[in-house]
Amino acid sequence: MASEAVYSHRDPMLKKRDDFEDILEERRNSSDLRYALKCYTPVLYKGLTPCKVSELKQMVLQSDQLGYVITQVSKEKGMTTDEVTGEAAAILEEMAQRLQLSTVRFFAFTLSKVFKTLFRSICVNEEGLQRLQQAIHNHPVVLLPSHRSYMDFLLMSYILYTYDLALPVIAAGMDFMGMKVVGEMLRMSGAFFIRRSFGGDKLYWAVFSEYVKIMLKNGYAPVEFFLEGTRSRTAKSLTPKLGLLNIVMDPFLKGEVFDISLVPVSISYERTLEEALYARELLGVPKPKESTSGLFKARKILSEDYGSIHVYFGQPVSVRSLAESRVNRSQFNLIPRHIPTRPSEEILSFVNDSAYRLVRAQEENMVLKPWVLLAFVLLQKQAAEDKQGTALDELTEQAVWLRDLSRHYGAFLHWPDHIPPSEVVSSSLSLHRGLVRISEGRVQLALEQVGGQQVPGETRSAITPEEELLNQAVVILSCVSYRNQALNVFIRPALLASAIHTAASNRKQEIYNGFSFLRNMFSNEFILCPGATVQDFEEACYLLVKTGALQINQQEVLITERGHRTLAFLTSVLDPFLQGYQVVCRFLCEEDCLTEKQFIPAVRKFIIKHLLTGRLRYIEVLSSDLQKNALAALIRLGAVQKIKGGEEQGTLKLNKVMLNSLEDTLGGKLPTQKSVVAHL
Repeated sequence: MASEAVYSHRDPMLKKRDDFEDILEERRNSSDLRYALKCYTPVLYKGLTPCKVSELKQMVLQSDQLGYVITQVSKEKGMTTDEVTGEAAAILEEMAQRLQLSTVRFFAFTLSKVFKTLFRSICVNEEGLQRLQQAIHNHPVVLLPSHRSYMDFLLMSYILYTYDLALPVIAAGMDFMGMKVVGEMLRMSGAFFIRRSFGGDKLYWAVFSEYVKIMLKNGYAPVEFFLEGTRSRTAKSLTPKLGLLNIVMDPFLKGEVFDISLVPVSISYERTLEEALYARELLGVPKPKESTSGLFKARKILSEDYGSIHVYFGQPVSVRSLAESRVNRSQFNLIPRHIPTRPSEEILSFVNDSAYRLVRAQEENMVLKPWVLLAFVLLQKQAAEDKQGTALDELTEQAVWLRDLSRHYGAFLHWPDHIPPSEVVSSSLSLHRGLVRISEGRVQLALEQVGGQQVPGETRSAITPEEELLNQAVVILSCVSYRNQALNVFIRPALLASAIHTAASNRKQEIYNGFSFLRNMFSNEFILCPGATVQDFEEACYLLVKTGALQINQQEVLITERGHRTLAFLTSVLDPFLQGYQVVCRFLCEEDCLTEKQFIPAVRKFIIKHLLTGRLRYIEVLSSDLQKNALAALIRLGAVQKIKGGEEQGTLKLNKVMLNSLEDTLGGKLPTQKSVVAHL
């Protein structure tokens, strides 16, 4: 199955990455006003002069594709084509960006002030920007940044303006339009607003897709959107959404452009502005509505230190080379281009595989800071109920061991080697002092401080055990969001380690079966490319053999003497997810009638009860993200069926025999080859 030779040519340690430059350094030493008013002459696609916003709208409304859909809709709804055209024009008016250089200059000035206050540095790879400049000149470009913060799209435009690159037009959610003043300013700096879901609105989809395609084909500006569709509240990459990627690939697939460049961009925050907000959202506290007044209330964050940001512009990916030997484009010659058609299975599979590949590219270039490794150690200590905390020198030793392991696994780690490790650890703890407590040289998560400070002269009302647990969960989920940044580095070896841990023998085939089961179970949780089970198994085997943790021959997998520590760490990486999915199975086994809407509040209540009685170790299983992913996996595996249509719409039909079996398997009662096959 796995052999060293298969993977050795892809040794992650040999991956070359560009160096970084801090763009704030110059901003600290020169005038922000002069920077905002600088001569701005970006390179454009094939040197074209971009058309005006009004011309762009006319091109959309007069396109053959939209004309065809307008005729269809007018027949279906019994309206005149003029009335439907009016509706299309109104949709476009609501949606369209109005990019103005004067607004961009205002943002350049304001963001310079804000960024210098919030961040120590904003580091970018200049070689990546040079590659991007060349790509913009040669082909239509799509920018695909990772999405961990509201700051992402402001940061992208700020960097492109700094380097005299064409400013992107950015797909933004309609919720930003609730911020009256700011929403309009975002529109004038390149944002176009789209609904979160279109339902079956044919006209809306036609206007939207035509608008994006015309901007892209005509080289109006690079198009920017988030492949994950929304901000990740957990700092794990989300399963990619395919709608917009389908749209931007369409002009190439139909032969309207020679090629399109897709540029994955990885944005890594040393400290996330929204860390506590995300944790509360995952515990069921509603997300605050976007508003201008809310923005001003958030000004208090300006007094905080958020460390550094690293932005890595990846290698442009050619759609033409992706499609080579994968897609037969002649199928598009059979139907006139202006007639919208549903993508074939071949196209959907191609777009899906491409999306996973692009998200993996984002993950591989995410910069990990020392705190990410410290979060692993501190969370594992907390789960082990270590009340004493960890001595600083022990924490440093464990962090250094993890540093070396993660480098062997190809992590893009930003650990300053010229500084003693103890100082690196102390500096990280200081930046994240809201999450940790240091007392008498021992470090632990700040769980007992979370109930808030007592005001002198006032008696604090007693909080219930449930409130105390939820307060602690805010700290733990905040910490988990940092640990999660490195999960892509460890997930394949962790799946292998867990399969070895639960296997009844050291037979390689049995371990592969366990690996395959776990990988399939968690494919909603992590970015695991479809159809790559054997490849991922080989990669995991290679890494564990390379680091001396395993010896593998044709039939057997053996743990070496030095491998026990590595295997113990890797199994602990997956443990919270195993326990989370197991408790969801147990909950569903005890339910009789449940709708999808009732699922999250009910499973949260069930988990809180079990945490308070000490039956569960991991407070992080309270995360609604984990619970939703577990339900999605159970629906995919057929253990739960979602009823569509009729009076019972949204009701969950439960296969309790299968849920019981999955619960046992996840709890370490071994999957036999037969039961694994049955689950898959």
